[in-house]
Amino acid sequence: MLLTPEVLTLQLLNCIFFIFATLTLFDAIKIARGWDLSATTQHQYTLEKRSYLSATIIKFIFLAKIVLFLFFIFTLDNLSDILHGAMCAAGVVNATDYGNYLFVFKVLNLYLFAYWIALNNEDLKHTNLPYTRLKFTLYIMLYTLFVLEIGIEFIMFYSIDTNQIVDCCGSIYSAAQSSYFGAILSLSHTTLLAIYYTNFLFIVLAYLAKNKYLFALLNIIFILTSIMTLITFFGTYIYELPSHHCPFCLLQKEYYFVGYFLYTLLFLGTLKAITAGFIPHKPDIVQKEERISLFFTTLYLLIVSSYPIFYYLKNGVFL
Repeated sequence: MLLTPEVLTLQLLNCIFFIFATLTLFDAIKIARGWDLSATTQHQYTLEKRSYLSATIIKFIFLAKIVLFLFFIFTLDNLSDILHGAMCAAGVVNATDYGNYLFVFKVLNLYLFAYWIALNNEDLKHTNLPYTRLKFTLYIMLYTLFVLEIGIEFIMFYSIDTNQIVDCCGSIYSAAQSSYFGAILSLSHTTLLAIYYTNFLFIVLAYLAKNKYLFALLNIIFILTSIMTLITFFGTYIYELPSHHCPFCLLQKEYYFVGYFLYTLLFLGTLKAITAGFIPHKPDIVQKEERISLFFTTLYLLIVSSYPIFYYLKNGVFL
């Protein structure tokens, strides 16, 4: 097992958050089972006090998870210096069979915790707290996913062998690889770009049609199509190298940390769409949330699309 200061820090913080999350779970179960705002009993009064405390802890965990996610990326980059063959975080993630699953859980949990925060904020706007039972029932599921994330992260770091030679990002994100990355990269750029821009067009149409559920679902698909096209096509123009498909190198200083900006735009845009679609809001609030979502996703699309355009204007050819 790797015992670098960064890994030990991650594991220690995970233990602390696990304790807080578990203590909150007990309250969540009690609230989900016994919440009744119309009751005037001591038990209900206690649940109301505990609900505010638990919500505060969950918000703290979410905010900490954002910082911890960035620190996790930083840790992976540092570990690439001690793993033979690794050039960036991609090599560390691929050093075990658990890295990719861990990343999926981390991103999924960020979205789910952010959704929980939005649902909690909406709940507190009403005097009858209509979504309290729902949000704490949801938290029970979130807790399960959160514990799975912590467990997979521990197993991943435990399984890394510093004496083993790992693949670099150029090998991992190669069409020659017999993996889902290779399958995606083997698709034609024309097909992927057609899917990507059609996806965005349908998002705009759903916004104009004021169909919040379709708008949210299309944005969930947009997460996938955006990552796919960033790896297969747009990323190569950021790197100005047709064989470089790594989604992690975008976070490096050599590329002005543009990945942090792009991923933040994508996260905020799609998250706003999801919360607008699946949290009960007044129509004017839904429209406001969807406008914000469309602003971020459009800005993301314009920025990534500008790279091949400027490359062509500069060089007269496409990669």
